[in-house]
Amino acid sequence: MNTTAARLRAALAPAAREPDKARPRRARRLRLERATLVRFALSWPFPLALLLTWYLASAFEWLPPQILPPPAMVVSTFVELVQSGELGDNLWISLWRVLVGFAAGGAAGLALGIAMGLSPRIRDYLYPSFRLVAQVPSVGWLPLLMMLVGIGEALKIILIAKAAGMPIAMNTYKGLEGVSTRFIEVARVYRFTRWQLLTKVVLPAAFPQIWNGIRYGLTHAWLALVAVELLASSEGLGFLIVYGRQLYQLDVVMAAVAVVGAFGYALDKLLALIEARLLRWRRDGF
Repeated sequence: MNTTAARLRAALAPAAREPDKARPRRARRLRLERATLVRFALSWPFPLALLLTWYLASAFEWLPPQILPPPAMVVSTFVELVQSGELGDNLWISLWRVLVGFAAGGAAGLALGIAMGLSPRIRDYLYPSFRLVAQVPSVGWLPLLMMLVGIGEALKIILIAKAAGMPIAMNTYKGLEGVSTRFIEVARVYRFTRWQLLTKVVLPAAFPQIWNGIRYGLTHAWLALVAVELLASSEGLGFLIVYGRQLYQLDVVMAAVAVVGAFGYALDKLLALIEARLLRWRRDGF
């Protein structure tokens, strides 16, 4: 009898310990889920209040419909733009410009940031000029570039690339500069080559800040796209906004602005999800 009871206790002991080990992880997951739900709930009152104010202002005609079209009219215009294909065509053109400009600016920004972060001599040569160029907004280069390359696609790609490349280069440089010397000393103790030191120590340590630069770069690229399409374009979402303003069709303007905001937000959330996946080791307590 005693032997049977001892065997039973021995068999149940691991099963009893497992929940104790898993309990802190489960509690942390529940806290994260609760915090996410709280943030989600708190994010809705303000936009709903704005929507209600808009509806009341249009219903009671606090402003003329020519200045503030009702929400139903904007939704109807949005549906018409989608069905006609006009919105889809202009959206695709804008997305293509952003992707090409962001890819070009991102590659140049990464190369420049890595060069300045790894070579003090290159940093001393380029960093003052880089800071000077970075202080001028992308739209500020528009008149000069219009004289040099015209108002075609090259103008838009260059401005978008400049807007994306600056924050990527700056964050890459700062990320590499901020790598702890202790990591480098440990790598030297293990006799890492320069390539191993770069790929296995320096870049992984600087990656979180580099990724922040990529997120900022995409945001700036999207903003630069809208600005340049507002000023010098015959296609794209920015042109659609200008077209609606010229015809005094503010429902078209508001529908296009809503699409610009929605896609900008979606792109940023996509990069945030990728960041959460790539940097999961930080959340797990590395």
